[in-house]
Amino acid sequence: MKKFLILTLICCVQNVFSQSEEVKITPENLHNYKGEVIKEEEENQVYNTAGLEVKPEFPGGLETMNAFIKQNFKNPKDGLKGRIYATFILEKDGSLSDIKILRDLGHETGKEAIRVLKLFPKWSPGKQNNKIVRVLYSIPMVID
Repeated sequence: MKKFLILTLICCVQNVFSQSEEVKITPENLHNYKGEVIKEEEENQVYNTAGLEVKPEFPGGLETMNAFIKQNFKNPKDGLKGRIYATFILEKDGSLSDIKILRDLGHETGKEAIRVLKLFPKWSPGKQNNKIVRVLYSIPMVID
């Protein structure tokens, strides 16, 4: 019983001392918050392809993209086969940014995949609510 009371007392004391200072919202603060910060966040928001009205597309479609990868990917080791998984952000202008390799085959295949992705032509961008938006896109790169 003593342990329970001590534990309850510790929780109460922690709760009292962890309270932060109260922030007063004035009309000026609210106007600045709604007017500037939210618009900037909405413009830079990155969407997932699952919920988009118009999904981004590689010029010519997926088959053309796979052919582009096969043509430009230089296999660092003969006989190396498999898939390299990559993610990137498609910007509003169709360019790629924030390229990341999630899984590669080793032997510098991740660096080669990044090099090939940087060679991609501009994509047609994704749209949400009739606005062009930034999109997080994931692809598997098949290496034969």
